Amino acid sequence: MKIIYGDLYIANGEGLVAGFDLKTLRENDVPFLRRKLGIVFQDFHLLNDRTVEKNLEFALKATGWKDKNLIQNKMIDVLEKVGLRSKIHKMPHELSGGEQQRIVIARALLNDPEIILADEPTGNLDPATSEEIVLLLRDIAASGTAVLMATHDYQIIRNMPSRIIRTSDGALHDNVSI
Repeated sequence: MKIIYGDLYIANGEGLVAGFDLKTLRENDVPFLRRKLGIVFQDFHLLNDRTVEKNLEFALKATGWKDKNLIQNKMIDVLEKVGLRSKIHKMPHELSGGEQQRIVIARALLNDPEIILADEPTGNLDPATSEEIVLLLRDIAASGTAVLMATHDYQIIRNMPSRIIRTSDGALHDNVSI
């Protein structure tokens, strides 16, 4: 079976992600591949001892950003995309679960990734907040970034127009109807 979606290609034990062949990927190339990926975790993985600003700044500096003005502009840009510019000086514990997840999505957008990998991004959220997060991810996908989301939430799957690939028994099943 072959699955092709934008810059993601998977076939019979082979994988090409954002231009990187996973079979021949060298350890030195992993940081460059990571910069082309944005990752959204179910349980946020925010640094609880830092403000939103410092969480985003940490991620940018870890990926090689140095210019303070560019860093500041990029943080404001991604926070505006997720509708949380006003929360830049808040600590994670001062944010709702939905706001924390939107900050995680903002962090995933920092390096203008080609692909966003979202692992159960609504798993810890109430249904209304889950819908907001999925709509945000759909808007991101509509802007040209591929979004690959793993979920067990069939309601989300049914309500979102998207390509569905299901895994079971170690196999990928494409164009599945739910």
